Amino acid sequence: MNRRVLVVDDEKGIRAALTQLLEYEEIEVQAAASGAEALRLYPEFRPQLVFLDVKMQGMDGLETLRQLRTLDPHAQVVMISGHGTIQTAVEATQLGAYDFLEKPLDTDRILLTLRNAMQHVELASENVRLKAEVHAQYEIVGSSRALRQVIERIERVAPTAARVLITGENGTGKELVARALHALSPRATGPFVEVNCAAIPSELIESELFGHLKGSFTGAFADRAGKFELADGGTLFLDEVGDMSLAAQAKVLRALEERVVSRVGAGKPIPVDVRVVAATNKDLTAEIGAGRFREDLLYRLNVVPIEVPPLRARRGDIPQLVAHFTEQLTRHGGLPPKGFTETALEQLSAHAWPGNIRELRNAVERLLILAPGPVVSDADVARLAGFGAGDGGGGSGPAQLAGAPWLRATTFEEFKQVAERSYILAKLNEHDWNVSETARTLEMPRSNLYKKIERYGLTREA
Repeated sequence: MNRRVLVVDDEKGIRAALTQLLEYEEIEVQAAASGAEALRLYPEFRPQLVFLDVKMQGMDGLETLRQLRTLDPHAQVVMISGHGTIQTAVEATQLGAYDFLEKPLDTDRILLTLRNAMQHVELASENVRLKAEVHAQYEIVGSSRALRQVIERIERVAPTAARVLITGENGTGKELVARALHALSPRATGPFVEVNCAAIPSELIESELFGHLKGSFTGAFADRAGKFELADGGTLFLDEVGDMSLAAQAKVLRALEERVVSRVGAGKPIPVDVRVVAATNKDLTAEIGAGRFREDLLYRLNVVPIEVPPLRARRGDIPQLVAHFTEQLTRHGGLPPKGFTETALEQLSAHAWPGNIRELRNAVERLLILAPGPVVSDADVARLAGFGAGDGGGGSGPAQLAGAPWLRATTFEEFKQVAERSYILAKLNEHDWNVSETARTLEMPRSNLYKKIERYGLTREA
């Protein structure tokens, strides 16, 4: 990181001494003889740290500090003074000063303060970067009317304490909605704790939610806090709440009503301050009719409902989502950057997407990995995504799709191998098994193609 420091002091000797010391530490330095000059230099120079004298003619250091913090709320400022008082130091700290040094300045103290302040700046910058990455990871992408309605509902309910029930098909992004509710709430600095109720065995769900004491059941080797306790002061996201056992539902209802939980094996109640956001892909009214869900719990959870639309109801968002996933996968997934032709995007937008956003993201990842050229075409979409018109222009109905070998794969790694095998075999047949021509088409060395032919056991009769 290019380190920059602004020195502000009306004494020429102090400016010169600090400049020389900092430049020896390989720091880029600019000096200002007044507060007004410092305010003029700051926006252009953008220093990571400012050494600012308290007593200066004209605008003093405290007023300069006040205006610097207005100019940049994150400005890191170390105050220096030959007439320091406790009151001055307290006032400077209240205005946001990082530290306060007294004259005559000690070289070791200056360097220690410099290093600590720079580390603080670097940590703050890293924190901002990580928050930006998290925001990008959980960003709700799209501008369709259906999605705008969801976002408007999120913005209205997030600042309140109201419980929210998010409904929608699998893969529509219910977790993103829950995280957005948390991020826009007064609890944003608190924990966001997620529980997938469908992934936890019914006999363990109570322990997972409410915690347990050592020895309370077989396998309880130590005391353990539950998710309600861990989410204290923040948000608890109960994903797939429709799959929760009736016994756990009764305890959740009590926790919501009384704002206390009891660990398994303990009778002592523990107060918790938790906002509960729940999500389900089930029709809870039908579940109540079937005796699998408590009606009183639904009333507690469903204060504000948010229904997340399926992707087929917001097809206009698909090009934006494709661009978003492409950027994510190329930046963080190490995949090669590729564009998508208009016809490829049209073909992706025309698909019904029964797996919704999750399915689309997987399809984009497959296309970036397996499409041979620098641009993903409609032919690539038809061949590798398993739907739409093929190379010959014919459609692919349900029966044809069911027979596609890559759709029979049980894992993504198996899918990639099956798809690659099919694609290489098709290209070899297309070039009448001319390995040189096929290798040129696939943009790979012949030696690599021979290895893949051997690896997949490809023959003319395959």
